[in-house]
Amino acid sequence: MDVLNSTVNKIGEINEELYAIAQKRLDNLTKPPGSLGRLEEFARRLVAITENKTPILDKKVVFTFAGDHGVTEEGVSAYPKEVTAQMVLNFIRGGAGINVLARHAGAEVVVVDIGVDYDFKELDGLMKMKVVRGTRNFARGPAMTKEEAVKCIETGITLAEGYAIKGYKIFGTGDMGIGNTSPSSAIAAVLTGKKVAAVTGKGTGISDDSLRKKISTIEKGIRINAPDPKDAIDVLSKVGGAEIGGIAGLILGAAANRVPVIIDGLISTAGAMIAFTIEPKVSGYLFAAHNSVEVGHKAMLDAMGLKPIVDLNLRLGEGTGAAVAMLIIEAGLKIYREMATFGDAGVSDEIIN
Repeated sequence: MDVLNSTVNKIGEINEELYAIAQKRLDNLTKPPGSLGRLEEFARRLVAITENKTPILDKKVVFTFAGDHGVTEEGVSAYPKEVTAQMVLNFIRGGAGINVLARHAGAEVVVVDIGVDYDFKELDGLMKMKVVRGTRNFARGPAMTKEEAVKCIETGITLAEGYAIKGYKIFGTGDMGIGNTSPSSAIAAVLTGKKVAAVTGKGTGISDDSLRKKISTIEKGIRINAPDPKDAIDVLSKVGGAEIGGIAGLILGAAANRVPVIIDGLISTAGAMIAFTIEPKVSGYLFAAHNSVEVGHKAMLDAMGLKPIVDLNLRLGEGTGAAVAMLIIEAGLKIYREMATFGDAGVSDEIIN
């Protein structure tokens, strides 16, 4: 717990004076005030988060955390758990959706084996940081021990620290893990106080009958394990997943180092909810990439006060939404940095009523 506690203690409030400084420049650009809407918001936030009046995003990375889930034994997913390892290999080969979109955004992809029930060889682009060989079936008992849950979080913190030191300016989060919408929905239910049926969707595309089974399985897991909604580590250990813990740690570590983080869909947002429950100040460092078709996603974004950047009916995960949003966030920053001021352009800034 030492790494976790010291990291949380380093997380500060966002300096709101820097919002005003950024806004002054934005209002002096050759456009009507506020006319670029949320693009201006993104630029202001980057200035305030980084505490840099002229930030750049020259080094970008998306972390895709991978882990297996014992709850797949209950038939809650359309795919067998072996697909997790197969998709990790696809990421390493550069053939997945996240690889394509990250290339488009000019971002690296780092794949993290934090909990896959498979032994990978040494592979370029794969971080072997396994904490568990898949979680246990939370419909029959806790998914992890508290020690394992803390280690997952601290693994994410270690990654954030390392990449911040290497000069990466913005992180995206992603996931891979067959069955991981079940623990994510469980976390959403526990931490938002909503009923399981209100925060549980079809994941990879299960049938209506399977959805009903999935809901009852999650309800059973919550009933059996009785996670404490005021204790994020208790929730993560009882009904969570290794990759969710890793994402939570990455967010905490990024906030401690003033690195902005773009969270992807349901699973990444479950990780953000764990981090937010540990330290609510992390919400100031987060950009919500999109609004997923998974119903639990919006419930968690609302709980953290986050507004999604796009709504494209995405539900793939991997960090794909984060890569798309990275392009839009960077567009806002380019406006802030590169657009001419009224003085530069010799244009009158007088407002005529």
